[in-house]
Amino acid sequence: MKQNQFSRRTNHIAREKLASILTNNISDPALEMIAITDVYVSVDKSLMIVYVSCDSAQYDEVMCAFERAKGRLRRLLGRALTWRTTPELVFRIDTTIDEAQAISRALTNVPPSMRAREDATVTTNAEAVATASGDLGDVAEAAGSTAASDVNAR
Repeated sequence: MKQNQFSRRTNHIAREKLASILTNNISDPALEMIAITDVYVSVDKSLMIVYVSCDSAQYDEVMCAFERAKGRLRRLLGRALTWRTTPELVFRIDTTIDEAQAISRALTNVPPSMRAREDATVTTNAEAVATASGDLGDVAEAAGSTAASDVNAR
């Protein structure tokens, strides 16, 4: 969905209103430990896609709770928003936090054999850079002395 200033503002307002409704008006225990990570409202405001984050063990329970509460949420959202139409609500689980945790675990659990090769590669690269910069320094010195001899010759 293409984002512009108006659509970002609409999404922000819808997210805040929905979060307020979930906090104050919905008492389902399955919906207590969730976070609304993003909201996308269609241009004609007929559809709202809500991305929620929760514990990975509770994905099914949270989706069932949202399906049960969808009608009430839509009615309360219609009252809270001053839009001509009340959008249809579509809930989706946002798994980016779980994916980030998996990547973090993978990076912290690097086998020792890979660490040793990585350290050697870093050392080799550092030596190559030092050698290259030393060579460039020699080239610069040679070029400087050539330029100086050209100036003196004139």
